[in-house]
Order: sequence, then C-alpha cells, then structure tokens
Amino acid sequence: MKCPKCDKADLRVSKVEDGLLAANCHKCDGKLIPLFFYRDWAEKSCAEPVFSDDISLSATGDTKTAISCPKCGKLMTKYKMDSKVKNHLDVCHSCDEAWLDGGEWELLKQLNLSFSLPKVFTQSWQKKINKESSANKRREILKGTIGDETTTIVDEFKKVLDTSKFKEDILVYLASK
Repeated sequence: MKCPKCDKADLRVSKVEDGLLAANCHKCDGKLIPLFFYRDWAEKSCAEPVFSDDISLSATGDTKTAISCPKCGKLMTKYKMDSKVKNHLDVCHSCDEAWLDGGEWELLKQLNLSFSLPKVFTQSWQKKINKESSANKRREILKGTIGDETTTIVDEFKKVLDTSKFKEDILVYLASK
C-alpha cells in the first residue's frame, strides 16, 4: 500500500502503542489504523488516559485536501477531532480504516481521545464540535467589540445566569434597560 499523503511512499507495519499496530509512512509519519484492531486494543488496554489542558501539538501536519483510502481507493471522509484544534481525521467507511497524519495520534492523546476514537466519527460528536466552535467564534467577536476585561465579566455573569432559577426574570430586566 502507498501513503495517501506522500503518494509514492510504501506503508509499513509499525507499533502505535503496545498491542496496536498500524501501517505507517516513514516519510510523513502518517498512520493507517484498522478500526477493528483499534477497538479491540482500546477495550483490552489498561492504560489510563492522561488529562491535559495544554494542547501544544495543534501544528501537526493535517491533510487539507481529500485523500483516497490506500486499500480501496475510495475517498475518505474527514472528521474534526475537537473544537480546540483544526485537525481532521480521515476515515474509509468501506474498509473501516482511519488515517492519522503525523503527530495526530499524540494530539488525540493530549485531547484525551485516544481511547474513544470512534466517537469522533459520530454525528453527535461533530454537532458538539460545531456548537463549541460557533460559541468560540461568537466570544471572539464579542471580545473584539468590548475588550478582554469586559468579556471576562460577561463570562462570569453568564455562569451566574445559567445557574439562576431567576434567569428569565433577569433577562427581561436587562432587556428593558
């Protein structure tokens, strides 16, 4: 099989984690992971996920264009990993294989997704990411309009408002001013 990113480089079997093998590209460090074997590995693995707020690998080599599955040649579907990063995972639903660009396995580990990879490919996960991304964009627009300090105050007030049993009364009061 040839690398879908490098085109000419052969994919070779390599170890991603103990008990998890993939077809690896020696040039771009991309990995083709059979999801059948991944699910078995995730179920049997005793390792505990490592939680991290520091996402320092967002500059990994994400493939921007559509790629073809190295096994069957069909176009792979792109799925956004998380709202905090721009990387996408590529999946061939015919072959049940996932393509991870160089550094994306490490990024999945930092995002605490390495043991629950299949959930990234669900409609509910993608909706959640889109909702988070929209909220982040709205916050950035607000911050550009009213500044960092006032946006922080608004964020704190929103937390209070979200937990208040008088939320509707407060909103009516604010709207009437």
